[in-house]
Amino acid sequence: MSLLASSEWMAATPLGFLEGHLEIVSSKEVELADGTPSKITAENHIEYPLVILSSDKQTEVAHVTADENGHYRISLPPGDYVLDVQNRQRRHVRATPQPFTVVADQTVHVDMAIDTGVR
Repeated sequence: MSLLASSEWMAATPLGFLEGHLEIVSSKEVELADGTPSKITAENHIEYPLVILSSDKQTEVAHVTADENGHYRISLPPGDYVLDVQNRQRRHVRATPQPFTVVADQTVHVDMAIDTGVR
């Protein structure tokens, strides 16, 4: 019964929005040993999904993937969160987790810059 009440409360709570831009940083274009350019480009945003964590960074709340231009937008319940790159540490991607707060019926803008470490 309490699960149903919680679901109804969440459905009645106005959501807020997170939006932003994912920037993939590399100090220079990569050229492979055979002379062909690397497939890693700033247009590969789909390869770097973002994760929204609880404010204590212990719980994954949602995932969002940037479009081909690097833009993302997602609705979330009001609260405090942290935006990070999914599997950042395991993939050796350098990025700074970004804390943010969602307010009902408002949009918070948080950009994420990542360094793929490819040189």
